Amino acid sequence: MVRWEKSVKGEFVRWQSAFRNWVTVDGRAGPSGEGGFAAEAGRYHLYVSYACPWAHRTLIYRKLKGLEDIISVSVVHPLMPEESWVFGDYPCATADEVNGASKLIEVYQITNPDFTGVVTVPVLWDKQRHTIVNNESSEIIRMFNNAFDAWGNKEVDFYPEALREQIDEINLTIYDTINNGVYRAGFATTQSAYEEAFDLLFAMLDKLEQRLSQQRYLLGDTLTEADWRLFPTLVRFDAVYHGHFKCNRQQLKEYPNLWAYVRDLYQHPGIAETVNMDHIKYHYYASHAGINPTGIVPKGPEIDFNQPHQRNTFTTGEES
Repeated sequence: MVRWEKSVKGEFVRWQSAFRNWVTVDGRAGPSGEGGFAAEAGRYHLYVSYACPWAHRTLIYRKLKGLEDIISVSVVHPLMPEESWVFGDYPCATADEVNGASKLIEVYQITNPDFTGVVTVPVLWDKQRHTIVNNESSEIIRMFNNAFDAWGNKEVDFYPEALREQIDEINLTIYDTINNGVYRAGFATTQSAYEEAFDLLFAMLDKLEQRLSQQRYLLGDTLTEADWRLFPTLVRFDAVYHGHFKCNRQQLKEYPNLWAYVRDLYQHPGIAETVNMDHIKYHYYASHAGINPTGIVPKGPEIDFNQPHQRNTFTTGEES
């Protein structure tokens, strides 16, 4: 049985991604793995879940970089059984039209027949070499950011050289306390582990609330990778993490600046169609029997991400 999470001394410990090759402009090796994966239109395929915040990052980049006709996609069923993600009949889910798999583990085992590790999304697949390129979301979005600029929107750069050090620094802090922090709270199996994650999570949310009272985005007036890495967690917060993961000191909508910030990002052209709240809620509440044994999916809350946000007053002086 393939497990997708584990805990040590009651603390949630995230798995390490198993496939770390890179698509590059000319096929040379990237920061890790081997070479031979040159950027080409139609060569690569993306396996995702609308429910998963890590996969959500890659859908955002695929949309904003104009790669939808360049990189095909398959969407797994939102309900995840013990053996991990599967394909099945559900609104907005798809079949695996590339490999014909019924379970995502089958795709992993095409690459490595002896694979017994953790089956995760996203997965970037090479149709030409018939293998997984990479299953680490933070690396896939950087490939999408510049490797496919011959076909996509090269005017958009979410990892500009002048801001890379700042982006890397804030990414690390937000990942530890928020992106992974909600999971550390939700899957903790001891009170002390839960409370430690809870306190770190809300301490960081408090800091970001103050930061965003002074500027539109995490690094000022420039929309960067750091914002798009944070957004998938925030957009799920009130619907899932607040209740299901017991991150309930307060809802995101009780943070005026963070709540306006997430609406600002949601209303960015193309982003709303990457958010599928039905898949998100159904996956979390129905898949995690250890947390929600009944599998009942709550009807609420009603969240209007289209409310005016007025965040552009930081840069334009105009109301949205």
